[in-house]
Formats: sequence, C-alpha cells, structure tokens
Amino acid sequence: MLKKFVCVFAFAAMAVLSAAASYNVTFYDPVVVNGTTLKPGDYKLEIKENTAIIKQGKVMAQAPVKIENSDKKFQTNTVRLDGTQVDEIRLGGTHTRLIFDKESS
Repeated sequence: MLKKFVCVFAFAAMAVLSAAASYNVTFYDPVVVNGTTLKPGDYKLEIKENTAIIKQGKVMAQAPVKIENSDKKFQTNTVRLDGTQVDEIRLGGTHTRLIFDKESS
C-alpha cells in the first residue's frame, strides 16, 4: 500500500512540476514580442520550459526567454522595453525575471 501511495504521489508531483507557470501582464502601449505586435491590454503569460507564451483571446505571441532569479522579490509585474520590443518581464510576487532573446526577433 505504501509503495502504491509513493508512486501516486511521485506522479502527481511530476505533473505539477511540468505544468506551465501562468501570470497576468498588462501592456499600456503597443509592444512587439518576437515579431508579433500586441495591442495595449491585459494578457495571460505562460512559461513553458524556456518559452514565454503571451495570449489574449486568439492573439498569441511566443518567444524564447532566459529565466533568471533575482536576489530581491519583485513587488509588481514590470515590463522593460527596448523601443517597442519587449526586453524583459519581471514577475510580481516572485524572484523571477524573463529575459527575451533578441536573436529570435
């Protein structure tokens, strides 16, 4: 019985770890993510492995990102731009920042 419980627990833990992390992000001006222009508005941001997927309804952009951990916890979501190109997103409530790959743009 214990062996069965351990197997079920391990399977459930792996499912949770493999699930995509999801956040909300707001753009106040038009921005570009990997060649896709996104209008101002609220978007859902998912992180799957080293890819950021930004969605709003049928509109979707995805880009490779480098995931870095900071020493400090970010208070709010912060989007850093290079012109109109999304350069970095700092995720509020976490130590995580996403550095967007400039080579793919």
